[in-house]
Amino acid sequence: MIGIVDYGMGNLYSLSRALIRLDEPYFISDSAEKLDQADGLILPGVGAFKDAMALLNEKELTRFLRDYADKKPLLGICLGMQLLFDESEEGGLNRGLGLLQGRVVRFSGTVGSSEHYKVPHMGWNTLDFKNSDSPLLRGLDPDYAYFVHSYYAVTDSPSILIATADYHGQVPAVVGSGHIFGTQFHPEKSGPFGQVLLENYLRFVKRAQDSELLHDGRGNA
Repeated sequence: MIGIVDYGMGNLYSLSRALIRLDEPYFISDSAEKLDQADGLILPGVGAFKDAMALLNEKELTRFLRDYADKKPLLGICLGMQLLFDESEEGGLNRGLGLLQGRVVRFSGTVGSSEHYKVPHMGWNTLDFKNSDSPLLRGLDPDYAYFVHSYYAVTDSPSILIATADYHGQVPAVVGSGHIFGTQFHPEKSGPFGQVLLENYLRFVKRAQDSELLHDGRGNA
């Protein structure tokens, strides 16, 4: 079963509807004890990085998420993806969960000295696959996804880049390391492409659960 982390800044309705369409059992909770029972977690997020981390700290979910990600799959969406990184410049320099290496920075809104572009990056944009072997991209071809964000991740670890989008430079769109994943766009709002990506994550969670059962001697070989 999937647990959705409810810390007060997630778009829970659209994500819940997406899981219902996929016939996936889920629950929503802000309790570390309850969330720890999930086979995989989804960390959604809409709003400011600083506020989100403050709420995660207040609800005693920060250390829990770090510990959980050591053993079970975790998917961050939009702001939830940004929270996976080391730190963000939004609202001053703020520490993130530190599960992926990098810093979240604001789009400058300018190119050179005179050309300006719109911030936030909002609407549909195409993806460029960097690691098409990722379990999240199984059965998918590069397609459009729906973005809404003013900040983006910068990383010195190219191995975590699964897909990017071109918005006045390459922007991390799907990231991952081991069983930790993130999407800067909203898969639950990205039509059939996003639905398959979510379904791929659910399959990954199921495989991880089956592997753990076998490892613990509780399953059948």
